[in-house]
Amino acid sequence: MQTEVFSELFPLLAAANPETLDWLLSVATEHEYPSGRAVLMEDAWGNAVYFVVSGWVKVRRHSGTGEEVSTLAILGRGDFFGEMAILDESPRSTDVIALSNVRLMSISAQRFIQTLFKDPQLHHRMLQLMVRRLRQTNLRFQLRHQPAAIKLVNTLVGLAESYGQSAGSGVYILNIPAKDLADVTDITVEETSKILEKLDSKGWIRIDPKQQVIHLMNLQQLTALASKKG
Repeated sequence: MQTEVFSELFPLLAAANPETLDWLLSVATEHEYPSGRAVLMEDAWGNAVYFVVSGWVKVRRHSGTGEEVSTLAILGRGDFFGEMAILDESPRSTDVIALSNVRLMSISAQRFIQTLFKDPQLHHRMLQLMVRRLRQTNLRFQLRHQPAAIKLVNTLVGLAESYGQSAGSGVYILNIPAKDLADVTDITVEETSKILEKLDSKGWIRIDPKQQVIHLMNLQQLTALASKKG
């Protein structure tokens, strides 16, 4: 991968200087995982930061008894994960599972920490993106009393804005399993399925099981719905 492509693909690295990018590329390791494969396991010690080159993953957490699993976040192309475990030097509190075939690049914890100290622009950018994730968590909390449809459309719009690929008149994202969408939206699986069917029937989205994508036909219209107050 060329340095320019590396920088453009990952917002975290957009502010890094060329020397930093060249060095990170030289020490990065590439990985490929099929859909359903565990990428990282909970309670494992953090030894690397991972960058999503292509595909989708979910971040999930087990209950105290370990019997129930809840999806906390869905990440796609251009995002990263694994940074918290290396920053606080503790075992991971979540695991990461491939939702589709996924390509990743990893950088060892020691080398990544060294890079943060050497490149203040990269350090600052990482703090910005971590604050952004915190704001997204706060938004979910603010939406907790909103109707299920508004909450789900907020999730779909957020995924489209962060990871969606342009497709003619709209944007498409992975056809994410209803259970995972329900978890990250904080609604039931039944509500998720019914709302998706209704949005599909209205022509606002089109679910394509064969291609495994959800096509958001009119992102502007969906964004307007997401901003409504119930």
